[in-house]
Amino acid sequence: MEPVRTCVGCRARATRSSLLRVVAKEHVLVVDEAASLPGRGAWLHPSPECLRTAVTRRAFGRALRVEGILDTTTLENRLNGTVNP
Repeated sequence: MEPVRTCVGCRARATRSSLLRVVAKEHVLVVDEAASLPGRGAWLHPSPECLRTAVTRRAFGRALRVEGILDTTTLENRLNGTVNP
């Protein structure tokens, strides 16, 4: 049986393999592909809607226990399919 996690955006429970693990590195949200980076992680469906909801609710700061503004640019680019040069 695969572990179940909760999406910080829509709050729906889903299998770990269907969600992205996100960690904060120096106030920048980074996708943890291998789910092996140290520190607290937040789980998110790989959809722009869940990202918008999580940002609106300020869910990343609470889930990751980080104060201040978090940069979501890297995560937004990943979900939209764009890559920074």
